[in-house]
Amino acid sequence: MNNLHKTYEIRCPVHGFIGMNDWERCIVDQPAFQRLRRIRQLAWTDQVYPGAMHTRFEHSLGVMHTVSMLYNAIASRSSEVLKDDLGYTPDGLKRDQQLIRIAALLHDVGHSPFSHASEELFPDNEHGKKFKHEQYSAAIVRTHLRDVIENHPLNTANYGFKFEDVAALLEGSTNAKQRLFWRDLIDGQMDADRMDYTSAHN
Repeated sequence: MNNLHKTYEIRCPVHGFIGMNDWERCIVDQPAFQRLRRIRQLAWTDQVYPGAMHTRFEHSLGVMHTVSMLYNAIASRSSEVLKDDLGYTPDGLKRDQQLIRIAALLHDVGHSPFSHASEELFPDNEHGKKFKHEQYSAAIVRTHLRDVIENHPLNTANYGFKFEDVAALLEGSTNAKQRLFWRDLIDGQMDADRMDYTSAHN
């Protein structure tokens, strides 16, 4: 089997085995993503509850897994709406699923040490408001992860995504209404992020 088309599995204590393709594995291998192993999901909580050792690393993998399940459920049960109202073809759905998976994988890559607990130390933007970790995630995509996103053979041969497609999805600045529709699966009232978080702490 060609290594490019090999699938990999990571054992997750919440979801069981999480599958990924070679492109996603290469993104996970990047130092910008590996640093999430050292960032606690629950900030300082482990200082009081020593078992609260979950990290943003396994959380990000879990969100990618959960967003895929949500995506597949919507694609299966709302196929006519997606086709008639948003113009999707089966190939278009498969293409955007890959984009959403990568965005979900990278949604927290901009977190600082101690997660949300340290966000009050972030600098102010041009509007006098604190930068958000999503903006840092998008900035890391545009710099440290640009090459691995754009130039992996699975992307160049099949999808043609640009790093800006991922960054814009993370920021909510994409102009494609289809992608804004899917962004709610990552950042909405009942999204994959919250679902993985609550699953891990129940």
